[in-house]
Amino acid sequence: MLFVVDFDGTLACNDSVDKMLELYADPSWREIENEWIGGAITAVECMQCQLRLVKADRLTLETFFRGIQLDASFLPFLRHVQAFATVAIVSDGLDHAIATAVRNADFPRLPIYANHLHFLPNGIDISYPHRDASCVAGNGVCKCAVADALAAESGRPIVLIGDGKSDACLAGQADVVFAKGSLVDHCMREGISFHRFQTFADVLRMVRKWPQTATTSAIRSIVQ
Repeated sequence: MLFVVDFDGTLACNDSVDKMLELYADPSWREIENEWIGGAITAVECMQCQLRLVKADRLTLETFFRGIQLDASFLPFLRHVQAFATVAIVSDGLDHAIATAVRNADFPRLPIYANHLHFLPNGIDISYPHRDASCVAGNGVCKCAVADALAAESGRPIVLIGDGKSDACLAGQADVVFAKGSLVDHCMREGISFHRFQTFADVLRMVRKWPQTATTSAIRSIVQ
């Protein structure tokens, strides 16, 4: 079994990239965001343009990353599911920000699949080690490709826990979906079965009902 966990707005209580842009980027980042939401540009184009507007030194940004608030109820969830499943953080955000926040919160180390952050003298840039040219969503991290590769090792079902646009494509392929935020709206529009959650305590309450060796169909029937 594989749990694919989004970061911003899911494991992190808020969208850390948006907060960073609010604090340290030119306000025009919002115009770029609206272009992406409206479908005029891809997620890759959006993120690259936005991050190049950030003007802050490394010390300032490292301090910000350490202050990212994580969902404390993730720890009991993780302790429960690690006995029978693989858990990976798969995010279209920034790898160094995620690793710093997780380490600062003293959370156990987990595999992180995210875009690579580069520090510049007074700003940052980004590269895409998990980009897939065939990604329908145009994301920097193709969550479908990452999930497929991990599931080949750990086995199905694939359980997605997410909240936003970068999770939408995988939501259509995952065996079980836990959704909040705009992912709820997407799932409702597309007729994708999902379970609402606000924190990992909600997810844990549901997962505790699953037999640890249950088949994908059995788990789907329990969730539904």
